[in-house]
Amino acid sequence: MPLEATVMVIDNSEYMRNGDYQPTRFDAQSDAVNVIFQTKTDSNPENTVGIMTSGGKCPEVLVTHTKDLGQILQGVHAASKKIGGSVDIPTAINIAQLALKHRENKNQRQRILVFVGSPISEAPNADEQSMIKLARKLKKNNVAVDVVAFGDGIEEEGLGAGEDGRSVLKTFVENVNSGDNSHYLEVPEGSLLLSDAIITSPVLAADRGALIPEELQGGGGGGETAGGSAFEFGVDPSIDPELAMALRLSMQEAEARDRLNAPAESSSSAAAEASSSSAPSAPTPAVPVADTAMEADDDEEEELRRALAMSKADADVDMEDEDEDEDEDLDDDEDGEGEDDEDEDEDEAIQRAIQMSMEGAEKDEEKDKK
Repeated sequence: MPLEATVMVIDNSEYMRNGDYQPTRFDAQSDAVNVIFQTKTDSNPENTVGIMTSGGKCPEVLVTHTKDLGQILQGVHAASKKIGGSVDIPTAINIAQLALKHRENKNQRQRILVFVGSPISEAPNADEQSMIKLARKLKKNNVAVDVVAFGDGIEEEGLGAGEDGRSVLKTFVENVNSGDNSHYLEVPEGSLLLSDAIITSPVLAADRGALIPEELQGGGGGGETAGGSAFEFGVDPSIDPELAMALRLSMQEAEARDRLNAPAESSSSAAAEASSSSAPSAPTPAVPVADTAMEADDDEEEELRRALAMSKADADVDMEDEDEDEDEDLDDDEDGEGEDDEDEDEDEAIQRAIQMSMEGAEKDEEKDKK
């Protein structure tokens, strides 16, 4: 949570009328000024921000250190009516240092943020040696400087205004830097909005870190060139901390589930390895789902066959019992017929005996008659 007094030096030269940054360079810069002010004041309510111009007829302080966004917007509106001329970076930085020297709270650290959208070579006293001398003076007074180069302010490698084609602004930042408190940022045309490139860069890294919970920090930041961002979940925690927190919590829950499932999986794999090592000659093949379903159908058919066989066996037993009963009845009938035959034989014998006795009696009578 840095406690700082910041002076923003905006470019209001004639180059700011160009429309390569939507809608114009000056409007894109104004949007970036709004974002920077809100980020600074949100990170620490005691932070103050001032604004001044570097172009026009001469550099001019528009708003001294304030916590009121309305005053900053009013100053930007006033600067929009004074677009013209060329920039004077060294003079503007010296005036900004004087404004910081007269800040009310001496505990605030000093910072100057410079927007450069015009060729640095057109500025008076902007040669490499003069800028290095100015950088050492600022470093001695513990003043940090951030430079945002865009449009014509970007110096191509080997074509800079310094010796051997070096970039004067980069050399200036390297000499004023102390403990990585100063940064140089290039925002090429069409890569990102100027405000988005700044908020995802090291320029506002310390202020954004004060807005991000400790558990969400470390998601990544911007580089020296604003080609994109590398946040942990693709979400800037300073813009949407609730979403970033929800994503981190879900990731932690997933990791916890994986840790709980890992011992069970390892034990099951160990048991499988033990069983396979104990019986290497007869490995258990994996049973497909279709085979298990067919086996289940076969089992049902086998049960049906058994039930039918049992019912047939019961029916056969019943039939055998009926046959035995019929045989017994037949035997009883045969016994009855045998008894009738025996009775008939006795009657015939009696009749025969009677006939024989009668014939014998007749023979005796005939003999007597004779």
